Amino acid sequence: MRMVDLIQKKRNGEPLTKEEVEWIIAGVVNGSIPDYQVSAWLMAVYFKGMSIQETRDLTLAIVHSGDQIDLTNIKGIKVDKHSTGGVGDKTSLIVGPLVAAAGVPVAKMSGRGLGHTGGTVDKLESIPGFHTELDQTTFIDHVNRYKLAIVGQSGDLAPADKKLYALRDVTATVDSIPLIASSIMGKKLSSGADAIVLDVKVGAGAFMKTLGDAEILAEELVGIGKLTYKPTTAVLSDMNEPLGYEVGNANEIKEVIDVLQGKGEPRLTELCLTIASHMTVLGGAYPSLEEAKEGLTQLMKTGQALEAFKTFVGAQGGDVTVIDDPGKLPQAKFSIPVTVKTDGYIQGIQADEVGLSAMKLGAGRATKDASVDHSVGITLLKKVGDQVVQGEALALVHANVEDPKEAIQQLQAAYTFSDHPVSPPPIIYKII
Repeated sequence: MRMVDLIQKKRNGEPLTKEEVEWIIAGVVNGSIPDYQVSAWLMAVYFKGMSIQETRDLTLAIVHSGDQIDLTNIKGIKVDKHSTGGVGDKTSLIVGPLVAAAGVPVAKMSGRGLGHTGGTVDKLESIPGFHTELDQTTFIDHVNRYKLAIVGQSGDLAPADKKLYALRDVTATVDSIPLIASSIMGKKLSSGADAIVLDVKVGAGAFMKTLGDAEILAEELVGIGKLTYKPTTAVLSDMNEPLGYEVGNANEIKEVIDVLQGKGEPRLTELCLTIASHMTVLGGAYPSLEEAKEGLTQLMKTGQALEAFKTFVGAQGGDVTVIDDPGKLPQAKFSIPVTVKTDGYIQGIQADEVGLSAMKLGAGRATKDASVDHSVGITLLKKVGDQVVQGEALALVHANVEDPKEAIQQLQAAYTFSDHPVSPPPIIYKII
């Protein structure tokens, strides 16, 4: 085979065979195909697309390009959850204990954040003593004993995806549905789960800005799941405003505790219960979504969900006393109120602008090697649809500098107002 022929074939809109896709991915990983030819092929895929079969073949080639996690020694049906990312997205830390409390094993590998705020691993590391590095034997043992373990990504999972993404990032081909779908599912299938629930975000703070694009991506993801014999469900959820009240790391852990106690922000709670319901039905804990939601709500009310979180934190070295006393979590030196300059109703809160404001405080990483300040962040006191009066506090900025002017200006610019009452959008648009 010659790469130039396969570039031309895809440029002309013809489907590639399984063997051709595998040959390309092998060349990407071993370096035999130069970056300029891989880039040309990515651009051809961007404009001409891929069939679902081609996307499946690309996904499996990505899976087989590196290590695969063997979870066969974990008892029960292992259900994984993945979010396409957003601002204030702490759902994994709520859903994991909920599902574990229902008896379904959750063996999760998560990454660090790059951009707005920290990833799941960064949020967990704001708990003193918590460690996210477990060897494979300990990882499996924890899931069998406690039904939940979350670790940082290790090993050489899906190396082809890392190389392809680096090129997509510099060739304006990131937002190609087949390339996004194969990237997400390549990593998920490498992680060894038996079933997958995907939280596909929609809106200003999400990768997919419109519901139509999100539906196309979700259909593609679920289609790959079916073709690879992995039951897969996609939940399309709103990310026009930040999720919940807290954006940051330590302050998001506080919100996780609130939700697990049944005292969380209603939209965030609804999303977490929906995702957990699908996971527990796929995991065989409940026969229907209705019974799952009712059962999981009870686990919050009785304290079993919070107890599962406490057990998980303690098992991975974290100081469990922070769960009863969140004041022991890292605290910023200053909490500065951001006030509203007009009367009215909050029409919108641009999620990505809030995320960038948090990043300027130090809650996220502008570059891969940057460090995260676990103590800083933003608390939203008002959400879309709330009525406000001039001088009232919209949010609190938690900072370690006395006057974080840039971050405050960015946060203020995120808000839009209306003279008339506003209804917030639904938190869940569709299930596929």
